[in-house]
This record gives sequence, C-alpha cells and structure tokens, in this order.
Amino acid sequence: MSRRSPPGPLDYGRRLWLRLWLLATFVFLYAPIVILVAFSFNDSRRNIVWQGFTTKYYIAAWNNASLLEAFTNSLIVAAVSTSLSTVLGAMLAVALWRFRFPAKPLLEGANALPIVIPEICMGVALLVFFSRAGLLASLGWPLGLLPVILGHVTFSFPFVAIVVRARLATFDRSLEEASLDLGASEWQTFRYILLPWMKPGLVAGALLSATLSLDDFVITFFTSGPETLTFPVKIYSMVRFGATPEVNAASTVLILVTLIMTVLAMRLQSPARAETTQ
Repeated sequence: MSRRSPPGPLDYGRRLWLRLWLLATFVFLYAPIVILVAFSFNDSRRNIVWQGFTTKYYIAAWNNASLLEAFTNSLIVAAVSTSLSTVLGAMLAVALWRFRFPAKPLLEGANALPIVIPEICMGVALLVFFSRAGLLASLGWPLGLLPVILGHVTFSFPFVAIVVRARLATFDRSLEEASLDLGASEWQTFRYILLPWMKPGLVAGALLSATLSLDDFVITFFTSGPETLTFPVKIYSMVRFGATPEVNAASTVLILVTLIMTVLAMRLQSPARAETTQ
C-alpha cells in the first residue's frame, strides 16, 4: 500500500474552513471601507440610518475651501516628499548594496531607526529641531509646507531604500561587468543595465512613500504650523464633533486617488515583470 502524501500548501486552499476564515478576514478588513463609501452618499447628517441616495455632500466637500486647501496641501506634500524619498532611498540602497566601508553597519542601523522609532517620538523630535535650531528661519525659508515635507522625507526614504535594496539583491553583477567590458561608461551601465532592474523596486517604494505621506497624521501634526493644514489633520479636526457624510465623501476621494496610484504602479511594473520572465 502506498502512503498518502501529506497535504501541500496549495491543498489547504481547497478546504472549506480555510476559505470561510479567509472570507471572514477580508470582510473584517474591507467592510469598514465599503460602509464609509456607501454612507458618503447617504442623504442624512447622521451616519446611523440610510435615508436615501445623494451626491450633495461631494458638492459640499468641493465647496469647502479649507477642506480643499488641506487636500491640495496633502497632494503637494506627497508628490514632493515621494520624489525626494525615491531619489535618496535609491541612492542609499545602491551604496549599501555595492560598497563596503567601515561605517556600513552604523549606516544600516541609522536607516532602520525612522522605521522602528515610535512616530510620536519622531514627531516631537522634529518639532524641537525646527523650533529650537532655527535652521529654516536662518535660511529664509517660510515655515509652511517645507517642515512637513522634510519630516515626511525623513520617515519615508528608509522604506524606499529597503525595497530597492531587496530588488538589487537578485541582480547579477556579471551584467555590469559585461557592459563595462563592451565599452560602456559607468553612467551608461547604471542607466541601461542597473536602473531598469531597479524599476519595480523604485515604483513600489515610491507608492509606499506616497501612501505613508498621504496617511500620516502624527508627524504632520507636530511639524505643520497653525496656518498649514493637511488632509489627515483637517479630517481629525472635523471628526471630533462626529463623522459626517462630508467627511466620508472627502475620504472616499482620497481612497479613489490611492486606488488610481496603485493601478498606475501595477501598470508601470508589468513591463519590467514581463521582461524578467523572458
């Protein structure tokens, strides 16, 4: 008699109890988002009972000047901080991956600090730095969105560096050697050989950085001035008096923006994935 082989990882997916458990997990995770989107169309100021379908709260959110300004500020901060974080994170990832130097373990530990440090501690530290050091004031910079952008870059670029370095770990360095042997310069080798390989990691790191920036509240709360509001801070000031359909409508728009960014990132990654599988 032949022994029955133990079930593999794919065999467990055919079991009913595991499917029900996964279904319950997804419902638990995504049901609040579905409810938020649904009640953004609720024709009632109280999000308790469904009164009817309406889009007037989207119009009210659009006509809310302070809310629109906060949303625009968040998009500006996310765009600038994502660009800077992607460049800095990619440079750090390449340096840690390619070179060996005495301070490399110290630099790796310093790169992990913004990730492991509690966000409240980092927010207070940035507040003390900007208020006591007087660095920005001495340079003549206005204390508007710049401290928020610098704060977001501080905690975002380590995530980019980790993602890009994980991508570089699978790179075949003989491709660089072949490129240099064929007469290409260091810059041409980086542009045509290494950079295309890094592209999926860069896109994933940029998307992660943008999501963290749009979602951040604690560090933004400590680094933004009294006249500078971002979307999370504005939403917090509005929900203190109760969640309204106007807040739900604004949050739904932010969810839509995040979904669009995710779809674009997946489309940017798909050509690179197809090339690597050939």
